[in-house]
Amino acid sequence: MREPLSEEAALDLAAAFKALSDPVRLRLLSLVASHDGGEACVCDISPAFDLSQPTISHHLKVLRSAGLLDCERRGTWVFYWVVPAALQRLSLVLDAATPGAAGLVTA
Repeated sequence: MREPLSEEAALDLAAAFKALSDPVRLRLLSLVASHDGGEACVCDISPAFDLSQPTISHHLKVLRSAGLLDCERRGTWVFYWVVPAALQRLSLVLDAATPGAAGLVTA
């Protein structure tokens, strides 16, 4: 980052980080991102959770609203993929914090 965030950029980033603050949504994003071909059908995602289909759909909607996922309906199934530009924006903000993070321990 070369300059401070604008108010609009900060609001967008905050929405994305807020969406990722839930462990289920973080796992959903991870499952989609790591799925073969870079996209996953909701039918591939659901078995990984002990949650109802409406609950999973809600979490996917939150990730879509935050601009982290996009989707397309194909027949009766909906396929999801990660929006690379959204992850890049988050990464840039986190990378800006790296110099002060030298003493942090990673798990």
